[in-house]
Amino acid sequence: MPKRAIVTDQAAPVGGPYSHAVVAGDTIYLAGAVPARPDGTWVTGTFAEQAHAAFRNLAAVAQAAGSSLDQAVRVGVYLRDFADFAELNEIYPQYIKGEHLPVRTTLPVPLVGFDIEIDAVLYTG
Repeated sequence: MPKRAIVTDQAAPVGGPYSHAVVAGDTIYLAGAVPARPDGTWVTGTFAEQAHAAFRNLAAVAQAAGSSLDQAVRVGVYLRDFADFAELNEIYPQYIKGEHLPVRTTLPVPLVGFDIEIDAVLYTG
């Protein structure tokens, strides 16, 4: 099964030598999305503003890969401050929808300069 790398100008640029996503068969692996704009400038507002920006980037990458966040089977959320967990749970259903919600892991991590990063695995089979 060949794999295919996805890079799009519709999401924030990647922060290193990796792709926005990799498609391997019926599975799409989305790299961590951060609160930055497609031009590379950072969204530095409230947690909600940053979370929406990160989710928009993740959704743009899913679309570039020919799918959507509705196909997520796993979502990873990394928070600089775990006190933002309740607000995350209010924002999350605006982007992750469907009858069969994916599994999710939410972890506090020492992010520097931004409040949230999100990755996901999509299944399209």
